[in-house]
Amino acid sequence: MSGGIDVAIIDSGGANLASLQFALERLGARSLISRDAVTIAAAPRVLLPGVGAAADAMRRLRASALDRLIPTLRMPLLGICLGMQLLFEHSSEGDTTCLGIFPGRVERLNPAPCMPVPHMGWNTLELIRDDPLLRDIDAANYLYFVHSYAAAVATGTLAAVRYGRPLAAVVRHDNFLGVQFHPERSATVGARVLRNFLAL
Repeated sequence: MSGGIDVAIIDSGGANLASLQFALERLGARSLISRDAVTIAAAPRVLLPGVGAAADAMRRLRASALDRLIPTLRMPLLGICLGMQLLFEHSSEGDTTCLGIFPGRVERLNPAPCMPVPHMGWNTLELIRDDPLLRDIDAANYLYFVHSYAAAVATGTLAAVRYGRPLAAVVRHDNFLGVQFHPERSATVGARVLRNFLAL
């Protein structure tokens, strides 16, 4: 990778922005945190992270007109955690209209014995479809999840996580990808996912 930046990280107001930058730096990638539409549109890859509430995140995207820009992007874009959820049509969290790139709704998890909400901790994936984003990732690998809302397994699901029922953990539609887990907090396996993203 040469010249300029390798990844634009959309400033969605989440607390994980710095840790994402550090994770990318460890892989030799140059990144820039930005809300500027021109900067983001010119980047070779884009990350859409998110921590917090869907309504707040969408409000920030609308304030920078990024809600209109993001669906038009043609470079690889990876949504992380809430960022993945924002790629769907709607979130029941705050009855929020999202970006509409993936069909379907994001719904609150149902608590059950031994399955509190939020779903927090290390889980393995149930691999559904091969994809370059999941190269060298297998069903024995653990990744770190923290979330109270999730999308159902559907056509665009590459991998699921089981938490009472299968939930979408990795999704793809054309150049848009999403992971429900936090790769920047998932040790060497998470670094592998980010490395695969950088190779797209």
